[in-house]
Amino acid sequence: MVATTTYTIGDLAKEFDLTTRAMRFYEDMGLLQPERSGPGGRNRIYSARDRTRLKLTLRAKRLGLSLSEAKELIDMYDSPRDTGPQLKKFLAILALHRKQLEEQMADLQANLEEVRAHEKEARALLSRTEKSRQAA
Repeated sequence: MVATTTYTIGDLAKEFDLTTRAMRFYEDMGLLQPERSGPGGRNRIYSARDRTRLKLTLRAKRLGLSLSEAKELIDMYDSPRDTGPQLKKFLAILALHRKQLEEQMADLQANLEEVRAHEKEARALLSRTEKSRQAA
């Protein structure tokens, strides 16, 4: 008999620096599907598959994907079908997020330029104010 690695909610929460509340939220979203044990099924038992799905979910979040996008992609990889459509979908989502990030970066660059212009103007005004004080 092969021993299967399992995890408690606390194990995974600690490993991934999450709260147990976040873990339950991911379960509610369908990203995790732990087995239940104990009285009334109160204890969650996570499998290696759940651990991998959690890791992929957190990676997707870092990339800027929504949890529903993450779930859609992760569920695609769970199916035994051809990976071509999965990879195409992943690339489409990444392209969309890259475009959004590039637009945000352009907005930030414009804001930085405006801040620099205001700083330059304020320094010039301060310099003139200090010179007129010294002259008086």
